Amino acid sequence: MQGYDKYAHEPFAVTVDLAVLTLREGALHVLLVERGQEPYAGKWALPGGFVRPDESAETAARRELAEETGLDDVSAASGLHLEQLRTYSDPGRDPRMRVVSVAFAALLPDAPEPHGGGDAAEARWLPYDDTGPLAFDHDRILADAHDRVGAKLEYTCLATSFCPPEFTLGELQQVYETVWGTGLDRPNFRRKVLATPGFVEPVPGAARLTGGRGKPAALYRAGTATALHPPLLRPPREGRSA
Repeated sequence: MQGYDKYAHEPFAVTVDLAVLTLREGALHVLLVERGQEPYAGKWALPGGFVRPDESAETAARRELAEETGLDDVSAASGLHLEQLRTYSDPGRDPRMRVVSVAFAALLPDAPEPHGGGDAAEARWLPYDDTGPLAFDHDRILADAHDRVGAKLEYTCLATSFCPPEFTLGELQQVYETVWGTGLDRPNFRRKVLATPGFVEPVPGAARLTGGRGKPAALYRAGTATALHPPLLRPPREGRSA
C-alpha cells in the first residue's frame, strides 16, 4: 500500500501453545515437552512454537504438535479435538522479545506415547496435578484450558470423546469425576444421562463385566446430540459458587 511504512511499529512474534489433555489410568494427564534450548532449557512446557508467515495459527498448532511430540499419525489426528482457548499478550511473558501466543485446548481420547522432536528434548504425558511450575506463563494457560474443558462438559457431549467407542455409564461418570475433581452420585448421574435426548444410545445386546459380583454393565455409544439440554451441571464445592 503506497505510503504505508510497515516498520513504523515495533515488531513482535506470534506463537501457539497447546494444552493437550487426556485420561490415562483413571487420571487426567497433560502432554508436556522438556525444552531443549533457552529460555527455560530443561523445564517442562506446553508444546508450541512460532507461527510461520505462510500459515494460520491452527495450522501452526497442528504442525508444532507433530514436530515436538510425534502425535501426527492417523489415529491421533482423527481423535484430536482442537479449539482456540484465548490469546496471551502480557509484554513480559517471553524473555526473548514481545511474543503474543494463541493458545489451544486439545482433547485426545486415545493417548499414544509421544516422543520429543524439533526443539523439544522429550515429550511425556504427566498427571495434571503433578506438573509443577512450567516455563513461560504455561501454568496459567493450562489452568485456563482445564477450566474450559470442565465447563464444556456441563453443556456439551464432549465427555464421550474421552471414552472408547463403546463404554459403560460408569466409565462416562469417571470422565466427569476426573475432570471436575469431585465425586458424583451414581443413580442421579445415570438418571440425568439417560434422560438427556441424544447424549448416549445403547449398544443392543452388548455388556461388559466391570468387576465384583454384579451383572455385566450395559454398553453405550455417543449419541447424535452435540449440546446437553438441560445441562449436566457440576456440583458446587468449597471456593466455587453454585
